[in-house]
Amino acid sequence: MNRFAPNNLIRHGLTLVFGLSLGSFLVGCNPTSLPIGPTSINSRYTDEQPSLSANGRFLAFVSNRNGSRNILLYDLQNRQFADLPGLNRQNAIADSPSISNTARYIVYLTNNQGRSSVILYDRITRGSQVLYQPYQGWIRNPKISPDGRYIVFENGGRGQWDIEVLDRGPNIELDLIDGVPSGFSLSGPQ
Repeated sequence: MNRFAPNNLIRHGLTLVFGLSLGSFLVGCNPTSLPIGPTSINSRYTDEQPSLSANGRFLAFVSNRNGSRNILLYDLQNRQFADLPGLNRQNAIADSPSISNTARYIVYLTNNQGRSSVILYDRITRGSQVLYQPYQGWIRNPKISPDGRYIVFENGGRGQWDIEVLDRGPNIELDLIDGVPSGFSLSGPQ
């Protein structure tokens, strides 16, 4: 059999063309072509569960780019990550972030040694506080109101998913946009 016979040349030519086309397609879809680096949202690692601040400037999400599940906060205006000292702790898994108007407050779940908690982080004071830690059962999907006063989450402590609402009280420092709560105008609620 002659390798250079017309039928063999056509078959090898089509195989080569198909192989090159498929290869260039796969290279074009390769996740390494994403813009990555110290100032990029995306990475080669799992980045998930995004939450956008009401003013549209900050994006909180969970990432495993540092070898553990941590919450990161990205400033979309300045295209850089915000420093969150004390938020991510060793030996604890962070999950489900939710952020207030200007991302002053970040509420999230943490799981430490199989025990879940709803945690509130204040970027001004750089402190965290446990808002809720059930004795038994599961909790999920915490959300914070735009002004930072209310937190809502699902609680599975009764064998079904119930909704819990926590009021942090009238004396907290609210996270306001230009001094006005989101959804309000100077003439009152909209």
